[in-house]
Amino acid sequence: MADWLKRFLPENCPPRASLALARFAAEAKMNRGGFAISSAAFENGGELDPSFTAEEEDAVAPPMEWTAPPPGTQELVLVVEDASTDPPDCHWLVWGLPGQRAKLLEGEAPPRTGKNARGNSDWLLPALTEEGWSHWYVFQLFALDLPLTLMPGASKEELFAEIDGHVIAATVTTASFRPTAEEDWVEDDFEEP
Repeated sequence: MADWLKRFLPENCPPRASLALARFAAEAKMNRGGFAISSAAFENGGELDPSFTAEEEDAVAPPMEWTAPPPGTQELVLVVEDASTDPPDCHWLVWGLPGQRAKLLEGEAPPRTGKNARGNSDWLLPALTEEGWSHWYVFQLFALDLPLTLMPGASKEELFAEIDGHVIAATVTTASFRPTAEEDWVEDDFEEP
């Protein structure tokens, strides 16, 4: 477990050593120079609206925005993982983001995307699970000291190999998702992992 990661995640969000943040960042790189990521759709640690999950037919990726990264940043990479699974399921891989203050609008197609846990390049919609407990989605933004040459559709492993050793700053925000159909799932009836 990455003990330092506990400081940057909500209390109930598992600080898994298998998260991209634990692998590529360090406490000294977190929020360096005021670098921060947020969403107009949820508060850090808040719940995802159903419009960003499999509960709605026309669901899309949530809007994301970030402040200026530290000087020397050439490109930004966004990795969204479900910290409630081990290893974390990958929900979104995005790169080709300019090394400056910017945003992705709700449902906007990013410059380049890679394969999620289901093998496609879309925002993997959080869905109801048989377990019935809350899942935590960790939106991890990395500032890199070089531009990536990866083609769209690359795997998580390929992306991670490219960014290894090139992260100069990182920031994170989180959102949870839990079943809303109480007649189908009663959270108290299940034990969390």
